[in-house]
Amino acid sequence: MAKTKKVKAEDYRSLDDQSLAGKIQEEELQLKKLHFSHSVNPIENPLSMRTLRRNIARMKTEQHRRALGF
Repeated sequence: MAKTKKVKAEDYRSLDDQSLAGKIQEEELQLKKLHFSHSVNPIENPLSMRTLRRNIARMKTEQHRRALGF
């Protein structure tokens, strides 16, 4: 798997709503694939699932913040 870089919430603030939603979908699909491949054959770095999950949470938090109007 490709090494993921450290992403902060500020990086997601520059995206518009549609691209943020698309990025969330893309990352969730990648997490599902990673989870499945880890079930079949252990992946080299299982902590990558944690970082991916946390990045998704950051994006969803930003999406919710926008929905509330902040």
